[in-house]
Amino acid sequence: MPPGCRRERGGCVNAGPAPHWSRPAAGREPAAAALLSWLGDPHAPNLAVLTGSAGSGKSKLLAWLIGHGTRPGTVAERRVHGFVPLPGQSATTAAWMLGDQLSIAARSPGELVAALAADPRRTVIALPELHGAEQPGPLVELVLGMASLEHVRVLVEVRSGTPWAQALTAGACARMDLDEPRWTDEARRAAWYADHPDGPDDPDGPDGPDGPDDRTAPEQEQEQEQAAPFDLDDPASVCAADPWSVTTAYERSAEGHGGLRAAWLRAGAALTREQPAADRALVLLAALGDAADPRLPGVLEAVARDADWSVVWHRVRGDVTPPWPGPVRSLATGTGPLAGRLVVADHQGTVRVLDADGARSAGRLPHSVPGTRAVAEHGDGAVSVLDEHGLLHTGRAADAAGPKGLAALLDDGPSARERLLEAVQEYVRRLPEPVTALTGAGDRVVLGDAAGTVHVVAAGAAPRTAPLHTGRVTAVAGTALPVSAAGDTVLLLYTGGADGTVRAWAPHTGPLPEPVAARDCAVNAVAVTTAAAGLVLAIAWADGLVEQRALDDDRLRTFRPGGQAHALAFTADGDLVVGTDEAIVRLRGR
Repeated sequence: MPPGCRRERGGCVNAGPAPHWSRPAAGREPAAAALLSWLGDPHAPNLAVLTGSAGSGKSKLLAWLIGHGTRPGTVAERRVHGFVPLPGQSATTAAWMLGDQLSIAARSPGELVAALAADPRRTVIALPELHGAEQPGPLVELVLGMASLEHVRVLVEVRSGTPWAQALTAGACARMDLDEPRWTDEARRAAWYADHPDGPDDPDGPDGPDGPDDRTAPEQEQEQEQAAPFDLDDPASVCAADPWSVTTAYERSAEGHGGLRAAWLRAGAALTREQPAADRALVLLAALGDAADPRLPGVLEAVARDADWSVVWHRVRGDVTPPWPGPVRSLATGTGPLAGRLVVADHQGTVRVLDADGARSAGRLPHSVPGTRAVAEHGDGAVSVLDEHGLLHTGRAADAAGPKGLAALLDDGPSARERLLEAVQEYVRRLPEPVTALTGAGDRVVLGDAAGTVHVVAAGAAPRTAPLHTGRVTAVAGTALPVSAAGDTVLLLYTGGADGTVRAWAPHTGPLPEPVAARDCAVNAVAVTTAAAGLVLAIAWADGLVEQRALDDDRLRTFRPGGQAHALAFTADGDLVVGTDEAIVRLRGR
């Protein structure tokens, strides 16, 4: 982040003097002053509705506010954090656009509202020309849902006399009708026209729909497909076409298109970003269900041949061969008795063991842990599970070979692993802050807490701690880094936080002073491995971006699965496994 800036939703905001605001056009000073007063009044309604007839100046006034409110250095109370011109947009595409601007991985309007509800920062959203939208009705629901949140302000423009204007103003709101003379300074209006004799006040642009579209779904689909230069049944065609047009066409369509429609809408905004057709095909392939036309994977693999990744396997919601294991909240790579396995925790706390070569079931822990945040595998078949309250639970997913014969009779004490886990439990009970992150690291366990401190616990040794983050530690990962030809290693940790930073720390020394990575959104997960080419770090960010960084040569691969990636893990041979609420996918770098 550049010096002199502070972190705020929507990017870096200069902490210096606020830039000057120009006057609005055509004598709209009274209306502009009222909008700024609404923004600055903590007791004002969260919803402001800008209405008026066609050509009344709504769009020009809103453009003035957005233009100034999105500039770097704008004071917090006047800042606009997200805006979407709504002509031609559906509620889904509007949610995708806002999610991209607000660093939220939202695949639907409901997910956008839920993500905003979970983030208490003040957020101001402007939505021009709702009357021209593809789906005004669902957009009204989205507007009302966002405005129902205490910390979210929504300013929406809609033409007077439409059903959507009536729906938006039926409840509590601040309404401004630009047809009313009180919102115009006539003297300044006359002076403005004297200086701009050829300038119109503000035609609102093409007329939006004045009522519901009464065409049947097949008629709408036929019209769209006749006008669109792409084939909704052809993956190569849709990957090369304008993604927003493809999204609208799939939303209108009543057909499944061989499984492409479901995969496209599942992947969401990951497909609408500017990117080569090969990258789009990779995302679409990772979202394709096993009920899809069996010819589609081969076509998508051919289109994706120039992407940075190949898909080794993937399982998505609804798959049955093998079955999708459910939403993924945490991942760990198995070792020892669990070598070649993945330990996977879902949203209900069920911890499954999957075959890393194809995601087939290989067992599960006998008891679920509701509110699971993280899992750690300890090399002897034991698995620790961290719950949302900071408590640790231990189960066994596989039995390790223990001592036999006379050795078994003589060895009646706890094993080294049991002593380690007992030490960890005792240490956690003494911590003043709840534990929020967990990983296993050979003969040690690594914890992160709600205050930003990372703890390394070993049996019979003093714990090592370091304050690495501002706020909650969200992820920890470690690897044994070779430091000599004799095979000596040191533990190297990478940690992620709600503060949007990833930091490196070797517990035998101090942490690096600068973060390895920093962005304006939280870190969901990290994973690290020591490959033949050196250290490789993977980061899952809360806005849906997954990065894989080769730390020795700065090579970077990225992947966006559509929703948030909650979990990452490297397999023994260096492939990256990504877990989301909708899918689990194994990727191999090309």
